[in-house]
Amino acid sequence: MLNKSGMKKPKIILQILFLAFIVVCCKSGSTIKNTKFKTLNMNNFDTTLDGKKISMHAISNHNGIQVFITNYGARIVGICVPDKDGSPIDVVLGFNSIREYIMSADPYFGPCVGRVCNRIAEGKFTIDGIQYSLVTNNGPNHLHGGTKGLHKVVWEFVKVSDNAILLSYFSPDMEEGYPGNLKISVLYSLSEDNALSIEFNATTDKKTPVNLTNHTYFNLSGKSDLSINNHLLMINADHYTPVDSTLIPLGAIDPVEGTPLDFRIPKTIGSKLDQNNIQLKYGGGYDHNYVLNKTKQDSLTLAARVFSPESDVQMEIYTTEPGLQFYGGNFFTGKITGKDGKKVGYRCGFALEPQHFPDSPNQPAFESIILSPGETFHSLSKYVFGMKN
Repeated sequence: MLNKSGMKKPKIILQILFLAFIVVCCKSGSTIKNTKFKTLNMNNFDTTLDGKKISMHAISNHNGIQVFITNYGARIVGICVPDKDGSPIDVVLGFNSIREYIMSADPYFGPCVGRVCNRIAEGKFTIDGIQYSLVTNNGPNHLHGGTKGLHKVVWEFVKVSDNAILLSYFSPDMEEGYPGNLKISVLYSLSEDNALSIEFNATTDKKTPVNLTNHTYFNLSGKSDLSINNHLLMINADHYTPVDSTLIPLGAIDPVEGTPLDFRIPKTIGSKLDQNNIQLKYGGGYDHNYVLNKTKQDSLTLAARVFSPESDVQMEIYTTEPGLQFYGGNFFTGKITGKDGKKVGYRCGFALEPQHFPDSPNQPAFESIILSPGETFHSLSKYVFGMKN
């Protein structure tokens, strides 16, 4: 368990220096507008796209945690946490400016994705006998809402306070091929026990699939050029959904026991990557959905725990979602330059995405993600930062 502060007590001198840093830097709203965190400058995120203003705000707590959010894709740009020495590090991969986010060959650094995150087989699904066709932007399949999904649109800042940011987006009927006018909101809030909460709500006027998540790449060492294979990972799941060669689920729910996908007991991410396993071959490593252990549907339960021996930073994820997609940075090639001026190397970042199962509209055995008029999609996930006890 984490203590209230979520971290070990640093030495007295480091405490004084770090408190000074907090007083100067860890404020939110307009007071932080012209400050810098490392190479992250708030002014580099002011622009206009599609006639809408883009900007960035920050939220913080009294323990030295600071979270930067832009309304371009309602994305997390940075999360500043103290490391084992009390020094602030940024544990989120990303860029120095909004222009780099817009131009990036990989558009999934930190955004909210949907309307349906993950993959839909052949970009097709059927509701009430009507077949809908979506763009196929990931081989033969549809991925993360399409070429201009929620990750590439400008959301509206509804409310910004010292510790919470509320954003909204209206997705019109047939945007990216999805039926129904969908109203979406996401609330980012940061508590004094070091929990970053991400809460989605959505309503529609026509039946439509909805599966929303945040797609942040983490490296808890704070270094984008350092492999995450030595991170210690625990995933609270006895089962997973095996996939075919295009990463579409086969429809089965299989046990992780006896496979390299078993993270029930913490182990380093890279410890089993050299095994001759067809699922690792298909994913180029880990890119799989885990069926989380839950005693009650929609309950907020522990999904995963990750620890970096480099920084001693630990992150726990709690979620109401039934699944968790674990991606191990298999497609990073070292060609993208991150916010620290270093290349994002092969397997130097990971994503843990709470969500419903991939391709759910085409998988009768999976829980439905069809949202109907009069219903509300709701999802809550918490990312708790601290030190390993």
